[in-house]
Amino acid sequence: MNDPAIRVVSLAPSATATVTAMGAGDAVVGVTAYCDHDDAEILGGWLNADPDRVAALDPDVVLTNDALQRDLREDLRDCGLDVHHREPRTLEDVFESMAAVGDAIGRPDAGERLARECEERVERVRDAVAGRDRPVVYCEEWSDPPMAAGNWVPEAVAAAGGRYPFVDPGDRSREVDDGEVPLADPDYVVLHVCGAGDRSDPAVVDERDWDLDAAVHTFDDDLLNQPSPRLVDGVEALAGELHGVDLG
Repeated sequence: MNDPAIRVVSLAPSATATVTAMGAGDAVVGVTAYCDHDDAEILGGWLNADPDRVAALDPDVVLTNDALQRDLREDLRDCGLDVHHREPRTLEDVFESMAAVGDAIGRPDAGERLARECEERVERVRDAVAGRDRPVVYCEEWSDPPMAAGNWVPEAVAAAGGRYPFVDPGDRSREVDDGEVPLADPDYVVLHVCGAGDRSDPAVVDERDWDLDAAVHTFDDDLLNQPSPRLVDGVEALAGELHGVDLG
């Protein structure tokens, strides 16, 4: 099925980015204030979208993402809405979610194609950095308190040619202990603080008693926090920082 008339409400920035990347952005009629979409009604924040306003748009499907949206998912289902919910934790989950979103909005071929293209892009990065020395990378998704990024980020770092001794792949992000980051002696620090866009402040690292000899980089948080094609952009950008690889 490939129904261009389907009406989609996307309540997760990652889902919005995924639908747009598969060429179906015209199907989206409602989004959150954090979604990158100019032609849809804004229905609130990520966790507090109004179910009545969502229902008023008469969507064929509502897209949610992450365990933090479980309560919202249930509220929407109580309104009789068809909610497609995903909770990706690993890179493979992210790719599978892309295909699943395609199925949910009636564009399975586009979803499968997008997932395959993203997998192939990550494989090209892995091939480009194969055999190189692997620097230690610390990725921080929250700065007060400092939290090492988890979920798919450890795999993203590995794919980009780095080592990430802070969180195992698929585990949730966690607060780091005092002295833990200096002990790991990272070569790179990557700040991608949730909600900060590309405005994370590198000065927060200098203000700590960490005494690191590491290059500090600021990434747009979408590049590592968002389980969408933007994450693949992040893997490529990270490989560029770590190894000078340019796959553009």
